[in-house]
Order: sequence, then C-alpha cells, then structure tokens
Amino acid sequence: MLAALFAVMAPILITAGIGYAWARSGQNYPTDFVARLVLNVGTPSLVLSTLSQAQIDKHAFGQIALACLLTTALMGAIGMGLGRAMKQDWRVLVPAFLFPNSGNMGLPVALYAFGEKGLALAVGFFLALAVVQFSLGLLLSGSERSVKKLFINPIVISLALAIPLIVFDLTLPRWLANTIELLGGMTIPLMLLTLGVSLASIRVGHLGSGLLQGALRILFGAGVGWGVGLALQLEPLTLGVLVMQSAMPVAVFNYLLAVRAGRSPEQVASLVMCSTLLSFVTIPLLLAWWLPALR
Repeated sequence: MLAALFAVMAPILITAGIGYAWARSGQNYPTDFVARLVLNVGTPSLVLSTLSQAQIDKHAFGQIALACLLTTALMGAIGMGLGRAMKQDWRVLVPAFLFPNSGNMGLPVALYAFGEKGLALAVGFFLALAVVQFSLGLLLSGSERSVKKLFINPIVISLALAIPLIVFDLTLPRWLANTIELLGGMTIPLMLLTLGVSLASIRVGHLGSGLLQGALRILFGAGVGWGVGLALQLEPLTLGVLVMQSAMPVAVFNYLLAVRAGRSPEQVASLVMCSTLLSFVTIPLLLAWWLPALR
C-alpha cells in the first residue's frame, strides 16, 4: 500500500517541488504566459482528448457533474456559515470553500490514483466547477462581464465540443486526435510546475487561522462529497473521484481573485498555502482508504 501511495504522490510532489525550487532560486518563470497557455490551449485540449478517448459511462459523467454542483452549493453555504460564526467577510471564506484545486492537484491525483477512467471523471468534475468559477467566481471578484467571458472561455467551448462525442459515441479524425493529445499532454506538468511557483511567490501571514480554516475546507469537502455521493448512489470509482476532488485544498485561483478585488489577499494566501500543505497529508490518507476498496 505504501508503494502504491508513493507512486501516486511522488510525481505530484516532485514536479511541484521543481517549480517551487525554480522560483525560490530566483530563476525567471513566465507565470502569466504559462497560465494563459494552460487555460487557453492545454486544458481545452486535455478535456477534449480525455473525453473523446476514455470509455466513460454517460450516466456516470452526468452524475459526477451533478454531484460537483451540489457539493459546490453546499460548500458555499458552509463557507457563509463559518464566515458569520468567525465574524469574517463572507467574500473571503465563501470562494475558498467553493473552489478547490481540482485542476492543478485534482487531475494529477485522479490520473495516478484512478487511471484514465478516473481522470475522465475528474475532468467532468473540473468542467462543472469551471463553469461556476468563470461565472460566480468572477462575479465575486467584481468582474462585470463574466457571463460573456463564460461563453467564450476555451475550456467551456471544449466541453461543448466534447458532449456530442460522449452522447453519440463519435470519434475524432486521427490527425486531430493526435494533435489535441499532444497539446493536452503538456497541461498536467505545467499545472504542477505553476502550482509550485505560485506557492513560492505567496507571502503568508495569519498562519493560525489559515491552518484551521484550511483544515475545515478539506474535511468539510471530503464529508460533503461523501454525503452527496451516497445520496446519488454513485459507483465506487465515481464516489472515490468525487470525494478526492471535493477534498482538494483551496485553489490558487482564489488568491488571484482576492488580489484583483483587494479583499484580504494575505488571508486568502494563507488559506491557499496552509490547505495545500495539509493536503499532502490528507490526500495519502484518503487514498489509503479508497484504493484497497477499488481493488
């Protein structure tokens, strides 16, 4: 079991660690360029490639998308409640509870823990969450034209292109399938490198509250995902992916939005950093629970 856990976590830790060490050593890393490349080219290609090739059950794909939306809504309510209980600005805690790092960390974990079918399900979760992120997330940040941006977002467009492939069991021409597979292959490594670089560049304060709220985000995420999955009677693999994605740490995306809106960016930075560090413990524990059951 330890060898299986190490095989899942080692690529994630090593690749993110390279990004962290690269940034800390003072080397230049074009974060803005890489982020745009990943969001506009790499991730849409990964989405289209994964969903067009994976033998995924249509019902399971729809279920995990629905489960993601239900989990996200419940996590937003929990964030609102905790914000009031802790007498903090709800616009700080709610986004942190709404948007886990289902891309940079969630997709690699799903791939190495659950294989290609698990990755396809994780992409379904990621896509449903992305729709919320690029609409509600931008509204929370104060962007006025977020609805328009949602419909022209390349990730959402790739989902629209992938749905007919899933529903009608269509296949892409070989030249196109090879091209998007090649482009999509750069996404997960660049996501992890950028995660490491981002963590190195974040200056953290509020460590006490960051650790507490980061732990609550992970624990509530796992619990809510588990409850929603049981209510929807998900298959074991789908349930495992849902719980894992729901229990991811706070996404760096939240820090970028907090900086843009000027809403307690230092506190959000602490949530991102502390929850990410905690996830290096909680993810192996969740995997130790799920992997034997799936086998």
